[in-house]
Amino acid sequence: MARIKLAMPKSYKFETDIPIRITDINYGGHLGNDSLLSLAHEARVRFLTSLGFTELDAGEGAGMIQADAVIVFKSEGFYGDIVNIKVTVDDFSATGCDFFFLLLSTKSGKEIARVKTGIVFFDYTAKKLLKVPKIFKLAINA
Repeated sequence: MARIKLAMPKSYKFETDIPIRITDINYGGHLGNDSLLSLAHEARVRFLTSLGFTELDAGEGAGMIQADAVIVFKSEGFYGDIVNIKVTVDDFSATGCDFFFLLLSTKSGKEIARVKTGIVFFDYTAKKLLKVPKIFKLAINA
């Protein structure tokens, strides 16, 4: 079976440190795949906050909704580890973009995982897709 490969950007716009909690550990004794996606979500919210946005207000009345996700594990993460998560946005389309996350152990320096989430801009009231807000794209490209 072919493995998924995820090419990562060369630079990142934001980074944050998040500890692995006991609730993030699965029965194998390491960071679970569901919790890894939750860590990426927390990093995305922190990044958006740093730009003055939220997932419900990315400018011009647009919210965000996640359309897809890719996770590629590189090594294990354990309870008590601090994960440095680097975040950037790329691959804009008319109605969305991709968030990239590089997760590194601050203790060992090892890469824990690569994550990409595709998001689209969405009007939650009208329940329809919206174009990428110009203000959001300007903030990302600044």
